[in-house]
Amino acid sequence: MPVILTSVADYTATITLNRPERRNALSGELITELRRTLADLDGRADVRVMVLTGADPAFCAGLDLTELGEPASPLREMGRGPVVPDLAKPLIGAINGVAVTGGLELALACDFLLASERARFADTHARVGIQPGWGLTVALPEAVGFRRAREMSATGNFVDAHTALAWGLVNHVVPHEDLLPFAHRLAADAASTDQDAMRAIFVTYDEGSMGTRRDALRLEAEVNARWHAQGIDAGQVARRRAAVIERGRAQG
Repeated sequence: MPVILTSVADYTATITLNRPERRNALSGELITELRRTLADLDGRADVRVMVLTGADPAFCAGLDLTELGEPASPLREMGRGPVVPDLAKPLIGAINGVAVTGGLELALACDFLLASERARFADTHARVGIQPGWGLTVALPEAVGFRRAREMSATGNFVDAHTALAWGLVNHVVPHEDLLPFAHRLAADAASTDQDAMRAIFVTYDEGSMGTRRDALRLEAEVNARWHAQGIDAGQVARRRAAVIERGRAQG
């Protein structure tokens, strides 16, 4: 049985972690296949947005601790560095169940998160006696603030979907059966934008987060100047602006 399932439709790739009997725990094989799959999809012309989810009932229970405990386990090396490769295209996390420890780090590697009402989140690194290596100590406080991040790491307590929404960890909570349809609707929205412009904005977010606020503002100004120096088609902008206004009316 493949540990990763993929499908592509309407410029959206759906990637499913597929070890349900192990609650999608991250084995060496699963991590290798996930990284390869994401890199391959990121390079495809028929993919503009990716959605990452898990086979029910879990999103991801973290590293496979049974495999991690084996002598010379490859997971000891795989537990450091980026959990996913650098991606040019947005990665939406559709969190369908528990996202624990390494699974939480995998969720935090997504650009933004949608949660089923069944989703729950926990950082149990300290309870297990291991250290995060995929960026949790940076990404979790970015999402929920330092005090809440420290509470999650100190206690290992689970945070339910609605609390995660209130804390800013996820963007939306939806009924379980609506999770993937909702994710695909948002993916279609993202796929309908000017892709070069969206990717430039995402790069600016990433690079701006690495310095001070003043550095980030300077970077944004530089990107803005380079982008607009290429020339702007006023007619195209007017047409797109009219479409945005119409879309806003429809969404209202």
